[in-house]
Amino acid sequence: MKTSTTTAISAQRISPETQHTAPAAPTAHPPKGAPRTPAKNTWPHRAWHAAGPALLIYGASAVLHLVLLAVMSPPGAPGVHDKLLSWDGDLYRAIAQDGYPDSFTHDADGKLAGNNLAFFPAYPALIRAVHALTGLGYGTAALVAAHLAMIAALVAVHVLVSRLYDRRTATLATILLACAQPMAISFLMAYSESLFLALAAATLVAAHRKAWLTAGMFGLLTGLARPAAAAVAAALAVAVVMHLIRERRLTWRPVTAIVLACAGTPAYLWWVGQRLDRPDAWFTIQRAGWDTRWDNGSSFWHFLGYAFTEADGWVPVSTAVLLLALIAATALAWQRGTWPPLLVYGTAMLVLTLGQSNYYHSKLRLVVPALIFLIPLARTLGQARPRTTAIVLTAASLFGSWYGAYMLTAWHYAI
Repeated sequence: MKTSTTTAISAQRISPETQHTAPAAPTAHPPKGAPRTPAKNTWPHRAWHAAGPALLIYGASAVLHLVLLAVMSPPGAPGVHDKLLSWDGDLYRAIAQDGYPDSFTHDADGKLAGNNLAFFPAYPALIRAVHALTGLGYGTAALVAAHLAMIAALVAVHVLVSRLYDRRTATLATILLACAQPMAISFLMAYSESLFLALAAATLVAAHRKAWLTAGMFGLLTGLARPAAAAVAAALAVAVVMHLIRERRLTWRPVTAIVLACAGTPAYLWWVGQRLDRPDAWFTIQRAGWDTRWDNGSSFWHFLGYAFTEADGWVPVSTAVLLLALIAATALAWQRGTWPPLLVYGTAMLVLTLGQSNYYHSKLRLVVPALIFLIPLARTLGQARPRTTAIVLTAASLFGSWYGAYMLTAWHYAI
């Protein structure tokens, strides 16, 4: 009995019904009929999902701005290409082509004047890189560099706002950024605004992802683009403090990020001081050339009084009204639960612009990378009916693009 039972059990163990087939070796190609990877998981789809809306918005905004600029240019006036290279754009081109001066500059009367050392090196370096890679002339390379930076800025902003809210709000904010701001055309000019915004938004995206060293490196580069990078460093510091409080322990990566973000601007100021053998050389050049200094906003308040009581043209009045509207929109953003680092970045950009004595007709351009005052409107439009959203976006985009084109074609002073 025992032997037959054992035999039966053994037979059962090796019977075909109880055997387990070994898994087949993997093949280079999936078997016929096997499910395929969904198209949405492929890298082209992921890339388009991240960058597609920004690319479409860039194309539409570029067409709108440039067509209006061409149509509004009077007969015999400089062409679109030359207009986009006006004022500071020509100075950036000269830096990329000839480098920085190695001394102070004086006018015909021997009075100290401004020179190109006032302009930070990141954008000229990008111009030089585009020139070296493409062989384009320095002027055209400057415009190509600005357009590439604008695309990067729109992608970074879209990613940031998508992470903070949703894709609809991100798309609306990006449209407002590229088209509706009164001086959004400066993103397409040979100016540093587009590169600055690309680096600043990339810093904020990396901080939101807690990629601290990446955020620090982008912050460092931002500091080499414009002195307003102090706003980016402050925003990153807020993000780091929030992280450290939440984690309740001190780690080296977030702290290193702050150090990196704070290093760019002082490094350039130090270099200028060493080059001219005077520690305050950069500030001296700014005052001599553009009368730019920190005055706690007294020049801005004086301008408001002038605009509403003495100005005889509509540009000062419209500038004053628009700047006050941006202040109100920023205050609204503080009341609506915006991510604190973004609040600090945008508010600091606004404060740095309004707290200095630079030309009033440049202030709308200087705040175009601030972003914060666009968020309340983008969130409101995101909850509105599609028809209402379309009407508001169309009207705002036409006004913003027209305003920028007017300032380049009819206004006779630097923007």
